[in-house]
Order: sequence, then structure tokens, then C-alpha cells
Amino acid sequence: FFLAICLVFTSFIYVIGGAKLISDLVSFVYPAYMSFKAIDTNSPTDDKQWLTYWVVFGFTSIVEQCASVLVGWIPFYFFLKIGFFTWLYHPKFMGAGVIYTQVLRPALLPYLGKTAPEKKSS
Repeated sequence: FFLAICLVFTSFIYVIGGAKLISDLVSFVYPAYMSFKAIDTNSPTDDKQWLTYWVVFGFTSIVEQCASVLVGWIPFYFFLKIGFFTWLYHPKFMGAGVIYTQVLRPALLPYLGKTAPEKKSS
């Protein structure tokens, strides 16, 4: 019965917004929920994980919007997008950290200058 309800709900969402809406929901709803939970914990590890995810999410959203003409030509793009974003936030893979440390940070750090705050001398 539960699977039937899930199937009807997913079909309804697909009819309303298509694969783009489903991929956007997958890439936003669970990470947003986990980010709200992370705010209330004392551990800085989950805060860093979700902040890193949102940085990568923002970057990929900008790239996707700029390359929207090309995105239309990629077969099964939105299914690939669902897999990519699931990889980014899945606790087993932590793909957002990989993308940030190996791609974004080396590419952007030279343009950001010093990132560590300077110590005040007393």
C-alpha cells in the first residue's frame, strides 16, 4: 500500500513538473532537512559537510543555468543529475567534499586571497 502511494505521488510530481522538478526536489529536500538538523548539533563536522554541499550545489546550479542549451542535448540528464546529487550528499561517499577539495578550492583559492582571519595583536 505504501509503495502504491509513493508511486502515485511520484507520478503526480512527474506530470506537474517533469524530471527537472524531481531532480530539483532530490537535490534540495533531503540536504535542506539535514542542514536544519546540523544547525542544532554541537558537532562542527556535519556543519562543514552541509556547508560544503551547499557551496557545490550553488556552483553546479550556476553552471547548469549557464549551460542550459547544452543540457537539453544530454540524454537522461535529469536522471544523471539525481545520481550526481545523491553522490554529493550520501554519507558513504561524501562527494561534495571531493568536488570542493579537488575542483572548486584549487580553482577559486588564488582569487580569494587570504582565507584565514588575521590574529589581532594585543
